[in-house]
Amino acid sequence: MNISCTRLLVVLLLFTTFGSQAQDKTTILHEHEFALSHEFTKNYSTNFAVSSRAFTYNNDEIIYRMRQVQLSHFSTLKLDLKQSIALGLMYRNRNLFEHSSNEIRLTQQFNRRSILKTLRFGHRFRSEQRFYDDFTAFRFRYRLALDIPLQGLKLDVDEMYFVIYNEALLTSSSSRKPEIGYRLSPSIGIQLSEKLRLEFGLELRLEALNIETSESLFFNTSVELRI
Repeated sequence: MNISCTRLLVVLLLFTTFGSQAQDKTTILHEHEFALSHEFTKNYSTNFAVSSRAFTYNNDEIIYRMRQVQLSHFSTLKLDLKQSIALGLMYRNRNLFEHSSNEIRLTQQFNRRSILKTLRFGHRFRSEQRFYDDFTAFRFRYRLALDIPLQGLKLDVDEMYFVIYNEALLTSSSSRKPEIGYRLSPSIGIQLSEKLRLEFGLELRLEALNIETSESLFFNTSVELRI
């Protein structure tokens, strides 16, 4: 058995285990994102994305009900080959689909990546200011990402890759207790061309771990096009 087959079998085993552990979750959602990115210079790039989120399983009922749509933008400045900083702006609309506040979010980000043979590590730090109708929340996030090509030593066109995200979150506001959250997301992607990439995966979200834990499972799909 070659290295590519071994990697693929490990990934499939991880997805099967992940799904079986999450199958009793009461809330399952689908989130899809379409993103456009462009490099203006060697060090400066931008990303625009539109995404939607829908309930697919809730309270023992199979449904498909939209929950929100959102628009986002990130501007990224490379500091060197391994490090970058970014600023983001996002608008999320929920009031169109349910009785809930819309949100405007500002994001500041620092990212550092490193490579060990074929395995890439990414460390991402974010601070966010989330503006709702009646309060403002401040959230701090740290994400560790690991990704590896499933065919060969590097990712080429028409080849697949595996990535897993681990993220810890802390949210605070003047009107609510601080909340700790955790997210785990394994995904598989394919590089369809030099400019087009598809990715799909599962994401387990644990919210308010220090108060009363709530769990939700996301099925995520995304399309990224470089222009």
